[in-house]
Amino acid sequence: MRHYDEELKQDILTCVKKFWIKNSKNPNAKEIANIINRPKTTVYRYVLKMAEEGILNYSTDNGISTSQTEKLTSEEVVVALVGSITCGPLSFAEENITEYFKLPTSLFGRGEFFALQASGDSMINAGIDDGDLVLIRKQNTANEGEIIVALVDDETTLKRFYRDKKNKRFILHPENEKYDDIIVDNLIIQGIVTKVLKDVV
Repeated sequence: MRHYDEELKQDILTCVKKFWIKNSKNPNAKEIANIINRPKTTVYRYVLKMAEEGILNYSTDNGISTSQTEKLTSEEVVVALVGSITCGPLSFAEENITEYFKLPTSLFGRGEFFALQASGDSMINAGIDDGDLVLIRKQNTANEGEIIVALVDDETTLKRFYRDKKNKRFILHPENEKYDDIIVDNLIIQGIVTKVLKDVV
């Protein structure tokens, strides 16, 4: 009968939790083996045994998780900060993400999010000031009146969205009387604003 080291089981459980906290994803057996400096075959054997005993969960698609990390997964959403909203197409490539942070789904909801730092004063009457952190739900559709991240001719802008149905055009409305509406034939919606995070002065 094969002996299973209880200390190694605990090391694996601790590793799974720490890996999730650091990386916001579940590890695989190879990653655990590298971290705790044990042979991959040994770790894999332990993972299968622990999954059989209900100590952890193992899936070839979703990696290795515990009841604790699954709770974290369900209660938090990971958000990528991709810089300020300036001219030029938004890119979600890894090199353009400056950092990641987590937000509770109880306050911010579920979905795929990213964050941008607002630049300029064109949306101040909507409560979005220069330097504010704007939380965006990533999607390619929007309802009229929603504030969107719009890509127009390789430039991005944060504006309130309306349709000119008669002329089959789109209106991007600034929330500052100093600026005129931007009227365009085509645009790509990259997301809608859901929250604005700002410092209290």
